[in-house]
Amino acid sequence: MEKLKFDKHIYDTIRKNIKKYRRQKQMTSAELAELVGLSHDFIRQIESEKTAYNFSVETFYKISVALGVSLDKLIEK
Repeated sequence: MEKLKFDKHIYDTIRKNIKKYRRQKQMTSAELAELVGLSHDFIRQIESEKTAYNFSVETFYKISVALGVSLDKLIEK
């Protein structure tokens, strides 16, 4: 059986993509937070490369809907 290879930096990829797509929509992190029902500080933590904060699949999904981007786009390298 072939050993699976997992991306150890998947959260970093998602963080960068959330920030990228948010900026493309000219949306502030506070506006994104309001759309998904989370605190502004929490969104800033998600986008921060300094904070190793993991977020739920529900949060990931809500952000993708708010940004109008599919989940696969948010995990794309």
